[in-house]
Amino acid sequence: MTGKNSINSVQNLMMATNNRPALLPRYQHTLLEAGCDEAGRGCLAGPVFAAAVILPQDFVHSELHDSKQLDEKTRDQLRLEIEKTALAFAVASVDNLEIDQINILQASILAMHRALDMLLLPPEFLIVDGNYFKKYNSLDHACIVKGDCKYYSIAAASVLAKTYRDDYMKKIAQEHPEYHWHQNKGYPTQKHRSVILEKGFTPYHRLTFRVRDPLLDGSKSTAVPAG
Repeated sequence: MTGKNSINSVQNLMMATNNRPALLPRYQHTLLEAGCDEAGRGCLAGPVFAAAVILPQDFVHSELHDSKQLDEKTRDQLRLEIEKTALAFAVASVDNLEIDQINILQASILAMHRALDMLLLPPEFLIVDGNYFKKYNSLDHACIVKGDCKYYSIAAASVLAKTYRDDYMKKIAQEHPEYHWHQNKGYPTQKHRSVILEKGFTPYHRLTFRVRDPLLDGSKSTAVPAG
């Protein structure tokens, strides 16, 4: 097999079965690398979750991608595979009360730091989804916009953060079934906002997020941090 054919074979192996762009295994190849991502940043209720994942250097998976582009069944299956295959992983959260105190951006970063604190294998370099991150200890890091669509470890972190948070929201939905958290997971759907306007906030809601009138917004479903 020629060098060119070998490269093509690797690229084909890395391409997802639904023709999504291939993900990359590493940002750099010298230091032990952890990918970080969060879930629940735009929600009206519940914590923000974050995960940190260290994958084997030769890790390849045809289905793994940004968790938002995957259905629930695929995410749940990938979670099991990630937890089995990862060299190390951890998931942490920051609750709605802390979010209201320090704002959602700082809470998302704090959740990532907490996940990194929990890793049994210390990373040497971090890649983080998004465009802003506060330095963790003395480690160098790279912020990557849409990193969960580009690197396996960030995509894996997005899957873990999403699935762990979804499980949590389904659990607390039993306390307040009228808010439909088992379906909307706390996101600002029109039905969720309508119930808030009718019944008010629960102890799990983020009080610094504005809830706009869905009758005025039409089909738009957005949560905007106040301030």
